[in-house]
Amino acid sequence: MTISVFDHPILSALLGDEEVSRAFSVEADIRAMLAFEKALASAQAALGVIPAEAAAGIGQACSEFSPGTATLAKGAAQDGVIAPTFVKLLREKVGEPYAAKVHFGATSQDVIDTSLVLRLKPLVGSFAARLDALIATLREIEAAQGATPLMGRTRMQRALPIHAADKLRGWREPLQRHSNRVAELRERLLVVQFGGAVGVRGGLDGRGDAIAVELARLLELNNGPCWQVERDCLAEFAGWLSLVSGALGKIGQDVAILAQNEISEVKLAGGGASSAMAHKSNPVGAEVLVALGRFNSTLLAAQHQSLIHENERSGAAWTLEWLVLPQMLAATGAALTHASALCKGLRFVAAAV
Repeated sequence: MTISVFDHPILSALLGDEEVSRAFSVEADIRAMLAFEKALASAQAALGVIPAEAAAGIGQACSEFSPGTATLAKGAAQDGVIAPTFVKLLREKVGEPYAAKVHFGATSQDVIDTSLVLRLKPLVGSFAARLDALIATLREIEAAQGATPLMGRTRMQRALPIHAADKLRGWREPLQRHSNRVAELRERLLVVQFGGAVGVRGGLDGRGDAIAVELARLLELNNGPCWQVERDCLAEFAGWLSLVSGALGKIGQDVAILAQNEISEVKLAGGGASSAMAHKSNPVGAEVLVALGRFNSTLLAAQHQSLIHENERSGAAWTLEWLVLPQMLAATGAALTHASALCKGLRFVAAAV
């Protein structure tokens, strides 16, 4: 086992998500940071803040720039953030007379937070699509198997007869609400970050807001006020991730119980083998859903701790986000994958009610 199962060369096949891993790779982060710097220069040139020639030179440098990770790592260890060394190297790449126009009026948080949002954007779309596909699968199961009689259970005891449709509705309806939530949440979440040193867009001759509008347009993000110490939308998104993985964990818990030999009200298409007992077929996918749902619920508290920023920027709260949010995304991505496979191979078995 490595420090994180999400990038473990073996366990990541069970608990990881390739799409999230790609979005949070060093290469993807640097590409997004360069996209910010190129768009910032273009926006400022369009508004006459920097010369057009400077924007052209910065754009060209961004298309050719490939900083060494060892140098960036050394800078991050010293500065607590990658941006100072990144900007220094990019300025060296641009050269005179326009080096000083690189990152003009911006701060570390602008480039790093906007990089995060740029990488979240396709993930939010993908997660929403995966969630909708799972909802469609559950509807198909309900249409085909909904009349199957099951035994309803309350507090782990036999209660009264129900049908598979009743069970499936209890799985599907929360997911539908989560689908509706993310459609509304993404408008607040996918907002460009541009605030400058202390978040007031100063030193730009009163054109800071106009630059932000053009920057958002170029990056195809939403525009809004600077949010460098207003982390509620990220916390809200983390809450959504926990809600989704928790709802999927509920499905996993039900399936694991119903698949028990003593109950046998569901059959699964494939299960996990035991190293000691050849007769076993373990409900691995269902168990993983439970684990991932519980994992995200614990991390959500940590993400909410990152709401507490002192004054105009917090190194501690910001660093905490870096520790927590990528893991919550990976867990939710993995949960959506397992839930899809589990439900597609699910068959209800009539109970003796």
